Amino acid sequence: MSFGPQRTVIADAVVSIDGYSSTGPDDDMSWAMEHISSPQSEVFYEGIWRGASTAVVGRTNWEGFTSVWPGLTEDPSSSTRTRDLGNWLATVEKVVFSTTLQQADLETTQWTNARVARDPEAEVRSLKTAPGRDILVLNSASIIQTLLKADLVDELYLTVVPATLGGGVRLLPTDHASTWQLAGTTTIPTTGAVTLHYRRP
Repeated sequence: MSFGPQRTVIADAVVSIDGYSSTGPDDDMSWAMEHISSPQSEVFYEGIWRGASTAVVGRTNWEGFTSVWPGLTEDPSSSTRTRDLGNWLATVEKVVFSTTLQQADLETTQWTNARVARDPEAEVRSLKTAPGRDILVLNSASIIQTLLKADLVDELYLTVVPATLGGGVRLLPTDHASTWQLAGTTTIPTTGAVTLHYRRP
């Protein structure tokens, strides 16, 4: 039996130079906001999300995104790219991984086209063979770690910001080895951040 090409799974995350993606569940990401919201960063991220037709997030990011992004999207002072991203987030197919959220919890937000799933590995394996464009995992360390251990991440985008957190949530698993090829780098000179794009060899 032959199978057609599978969808590409892309993990996109912000990381400190000491390897953490957040300080913990109450992190407001203030240490990274200057770097991920600059005009140059917006251009970089647009090159990623416009190619995706499914977004994957964990519970913490879902709750953070839905509390912040509707306001940014509606704010007339937001850039065009910010509003475009906000509209995409609101309507794109979204899979929210959580052991506690229920479908009814998702329906209390302004965002549509979202569903709860429990098993990241099984769900992403299924998504890879379903029709659609890229699958984008949005800055959810626990989900990215699970998918990396299952060898289900095809491309990895890291925004490395010039800050150390001294502790918190590690982005990359410490008990799984993998090899990557550098596909591209971008320097954000106004903030000192560096973006790294890796692909599976």
